[in-house]
Amino acid sequence: MKPLKSLVSFMLTVALLTACSVEPKPIPYGETNCAHCNMTVADNRFGAELVNDKGKAIYFDSSECLAAFVNEQPEQGNNAAYLMVTDYTNPNQIINAREAHFLQSRELPSPMGMFLTAYADAGAAQKMQQEHGGRLLNWEEVVLAVQKNEKPE
Repeated sequence: MKPLKSLVSFMLTVALLTACSVEPKPIPYGETNCAHCNMTVADNRFGAELVNDKGKAIYFDSSECLAAFVNEQPEQGNNAAYLMVTDYTNPNQIINAREAHFLQSRELPSPMGMFLTAYADAGAAQKMQQEHGGRLLNWEEVVLAVQKNEKPE
């Protein structure tokens, strides 16, 4: 009986540790609303996510909503375990926002009208800029552009 009790105790411990892990989660497109604008997170080319230091995932319909949320609640952004955005060329693949390359181009509309797309690869971002115009930004520049409501001409 004792080995069974130890096994059950071990399995419960593993289950609890796994459930509370601090890591990005898949964005539940069509099933959740944006924490900033309350729109349904629907387009898998634009979703974003903040995972707080306790492992709670907060979802956004776009990079600009994540940036606006971080602007309005800087402590959330500063204490976040992860800030993730979707790679525009690889829908459903989320990447670290702080390492992403962003393009702001009038030819590539995004859900909240800031015309922002994110890329894991600098070369992909540059190629899209050559095709669609616009300007390349890093995450800090995106946060500032959203704060100032800077849209492409």
